[in-house]
Amino acid sequence: MGAWEPPPAPRPGPAAPPAPRGAGLSRFVRCLYLVGFLDFFGVSMVVPLLSLHIKSLGASPTVAGVVGSLYGLLQLFSSTFVGCWSDVIGRRYSLIACILFSAVGYLLLGMSTSVCLFAIARVPVGIFKHTLSISKALLSDLVSEKERPLVIGHFNAASSVGFILGPVVGGYFTELESGFYLTSFICSFIFILNAGLVWMLPWSEEHTDSNENEQTTSNSRVTAKANYDLQVKSLVNGAMKYDTPLQFLWIPVGSVLKRIKSIACSDLWDVFLVRLLMSVAVMLYYSNFVLAIEERFGVKPKLTGYLISYSSTLGALAGFLLGPITRLYQHNTYALLLHSTVLTCVLIMLYSTALSIWTVILSSTFLAFSTTVGRTCITDLELTLGGNQASGTLIGVGQSVTSVGRIIAPLLSGIAQEFSPCGPPSLGVGLALVAILIMLVNTPRYCSGRTAKLKSE
Repeated sequence: MGAWEPPPAPRPGPAAPPAPRGAGLSRFVRCLYLVGFLDFFGVSMVVPLLSLHIKSLGASPTVAGVVGSLYGLLQLFSSTFVGCWSDVIGRRYSLIACILFSAVGYLLLGMSTSVCLFAIARVPVGIFKHTLSISKALLSDLVSEKERPLVIGHFNAASSVGFILGPVVGGYFTELESGFYLTSFICSFIFILNAGLVWMLPWSEEHTDSNENEQTTSNSRVTAKANYDLQVKSLVNGAMKYDTPLQFLWIPVGSVLKRIKSIACSDLWDVFLVRLLMSVAVMLYYSNFVLAIEERFGVKPKLTGYLISYSSTLGALAGFLLGPITRLYQHNTYALLLHSTVLTCVLIMLYSTALSIWTVILSSTFLAFSTTVGRTCITDLELTLGGNQASGTLIGVGQSVTSVGRIIAPLLSGIAQEFSPCGPPSLGVGLALVAILIMLVNTPRYCSGRTAKLKSE
């Protein structure tokens, strides 16, 4: 079975402009960076305080764990649907809808005075908190394949900066009376501002350069656009025959189901398996990091927190270095992903066998760079092999795979810790080795897919 080619969308996406160039694009992309920053800034104000708040509501550890897992389970099932939904109705309105529903969720969280209300508040956030995924899909629509790793890397870096600053601001407000509720309301307000920012983005300017970009569009994309327009015409004509709103609404729903079926029957399983293995490996590294450092080296949690913040800051800076790195690799995303995966595996092994805290600091320093590069490259590889016509679907499936990792990793970490504090990272090394083996076995397909893409440009 060949590489997956997503079916044309049944309705024209009003917010998926062709890849423009110039000042309009730069302004548009910078605004999307700000969207990512505000999203992570608002969320990181609240997320570190959730466990303390639900405990203050009288929840037992078991109930708190069940409620906490609710978000991950909802994300697991909603990521693919929301990503595909953005392919069908367009990025603009799907992005605004996700931001506004997330704002409602955090507003409800600010009014939660019982465990039941707390759980209800997590539902809209778990279903619609896919702002970053849709933003990445939009970026992949706007820029060329060579620019994509750089732009997505910068977007991840801007989001990481928000994640660094958010907990500081959230911690300050928490010290005030009813601090958690105030923090939740502020987070909701930030999301509303974010929705307004997305609405005011210069969408019309992006369309003005379409004629210029059509000259540089590849033959494969022209063919896809022709099929797309033909499908749109047939669906518009067919929609006139429907007499009820329910029948009309089934058009986008049916398209979503067809796209998910197509990707389920594709041969991209190895790419998503690599993503799953590396996600679990990195999560195992961080799963008992604070506890393991204290048991192995006697380092207090406060100092470990500084080390984690240090690594997060380096991870944000790494996003801005993707440009020179990709140019060094001549935009060969597969080679960069393979080397970053090998480096991640070696660094996790170095951490699991470390004899001093300085070795841990060394491994954490370079691991922040390798994981940042790896996350960007695996997304780019998915889009390269799967095609940009349904980037929202592909990114959504990737997020669902990561959600599976969030469910598996705590279980594997608990089992591994029964044997040794170094058990979780040691298991992560084994999973990373399997991911490297899968990539080496499939090297011809990755390289041939990249070569075909380059020839078509």
